[in-house]
Amino acid sequence: MSTQSNAMSESPMESQLSAPAAISAARQMYWAVQRELWENRSIYIAPVAVAAVFLLGFSISMIGLPHQVRGLSELAPMRQRELIQQPYFFIAGLMMLTTFVVGVFYCLDALHGERRDRSILFWKSLPVSDVVTVLSKFSVPLVVLPLVTFVVAVTTQMIMLLLSSVVLVMSGFSVSTLWTRMSFFEMSLMLLYHLMTAHAIWYAPIYGWLLLVSGWARRATFLWAGLPLLAICVIEKVAFNSTHFAVMLFQRLAGASDDGGNFVAGMASMRPLAHLTPGTFLTSPGLWVGLVVAAVFLAAAIRLRRYQVPI
Repeated sequence: MSTQSNAMSESPMESQLSAPAAISAARQMYWAVQRELWENRSIYIAPVAVAAVFLLGFSISMIGLPHQVRGLSELAPMRQRELIQQPYFFIAGLMMLTTFVVGVFYCLDALHGERRDRSILFWKSLPVSDVVTVLSKFSVPLVVLPLVTFVVAVTTQMIMLLLSSVVLVMSGFSVSTLWTRMSFFEMSLMLLYHLMTAHAIWYAPIYGWLLLVSGWARRATFLWAGLPLLAICVIEKVAFNSTHFAVMLFQRLAGASDDGGNFVAGMASMRPLAHLTPGTFLTSPGLWVGLVVAAVFLAAAIRLRRYQVPI
């Protein structure tokens, strides 16, 4: 009798010890994003590779830097600023383009890849919801990629600035003009702002659509992502002789340069930070319409993943 009562009294305690602790949604999101970084090394390898190739070409161009500096003194301050900052503009634009390209291919493979290699069966067996999984994948092009690109771009620009300074000092020139015309802090701040607005939030509906296609298509995700959009443009042109959808799509792909702060125009001016217009960007109707559309695409992608099976 006592043995049975002891077993009954110990069983609740043992069940409590054996019950797994609940994992918070924030921790699930953290590890889900870590998983994406582990499985998709192109997120950070592609920006680093592009920066390394550019630095190689920039290092070779340093041969003619002393000759270029001799001619700067004869130019107006605004023109000096433009010529000095030109390679820094180029690497910033190149990194932005790299971010968008990597984001597109990542989204197209994010949900399709786990169905193709049948790893979706393993990931579904873990205590991680479809909401957390899809949102973690959506956060990569919206948050992770822009931040990685920003760090790589600023590091590359710092190396360029230091390399230019060393070459000028060894050639007997002063580096005061180079440093005063650079506005390095303002350039870095505008780059971060531009990446997080025009190249992240503004592209949210695009990334949402690509994730939806990735979760639905059985093959040829790139074609399925582009053909419906092209079909809508053709049907509208033939039926109504208008191009409203094509213009809207082009404006979305071109980025929110005016509403999000024009990076090139801002750095070419004498007051770069005056071109930061977060109020105008956050109150633009196109931004909020795009976010609503992105939310619809994400909800559909989450529902698709809930019932999808390996290909």
